[in-house]
Amino acid sequence: MDWERLSRILKTLNWIVLFFLGLSSYCFLHGSFTFGIIAGGLSIIANFALLERTILRAFSPGGNLHVNKGAIIGKYYLRLLGLGVVIYLLLRQHLVDPVGLTIGLSTVTISIVGIGIYMLRKTYSKEAI
Repeated sequence: MDWERLSRILKTLNWIVLFFLGLSSYCFLHGSFTFGIIAGGLSIIANFALLERTILRAFSPGGNLHVNKGAIIGKYYLRLLGLGVVIYLLLRQHLVDPVGLTIGLSTVTISIVGIGIYMLRKTYSKEAI
């Protein structure tokens, strides 16, 4: 599977997972928990999009690295620091429930695991035929 198609599927699945987590939380739990899920999901989706952009700019279509490795690592740590500051501010101001925030921050992980399970099932179903 080519990266463009996989990236599109992953981005769409991220939003679907965030929507269903937020909706189910809104229906059954209190507001700060729901806001935690939404804030965590939006933060991690934005962080993942910036990571993708950094990686795509760093490598040429042939797979050759044409940017300094230190710049890539520096951007990674700046993004991580920014995410840490956002999480700190949300928790410090008691705007979100910590468990809800953790669940929201797991949005991309849930999407990646879902795609992995789908691809694994697809591989094994082809072998069975």
